Amino acid sequence: QVQLVESGGGLVQAGGSLRLSCTASGRTGSIAAMGWFRQAPGKEREFVARIMWTLGIAYYVDSVRGRFSLSRDKAKNTVYLQMNRLKPEDTAVYYCASTYSAVPTTSQDYKYWGQGTQVTVSS
Repeated sequence: QVQLVESGGGLVQAGGSLRLSCTASGRTGSIAAMGWFRQAPGKEREFVARIMWTLGIAYYVDSVRGRFSLSRDKAKNTVYLQMNRLKPEDTAVYYCASTYSAVPTTSQDYKYWGQGTQVTVSS
């Protein structure tokens, strides 16, 4: 089993930045990738970004590419989502998740989830 703890959410003005962190504990040795998802009020949960744990290659949804950057510190079992040039439409609860799949395609491929952290971007 893997436990995930997110931190770093908060309130920021449009154009500002936040950095989210997600630290994994437990059976972390088999993690193939870690991802971030978000869910805005009244909307479905959507994929934001994921990073391959071994190679460090990151993938992003089009709406955040160029503004968000995902990195990982293997020694700390932590991933970081640096969010720049934030927009009001980025407001959501952000969830970290881990998967044993090297090529996850849907949220159902992620087995473990954090509790979520709120990001609010004011206009």
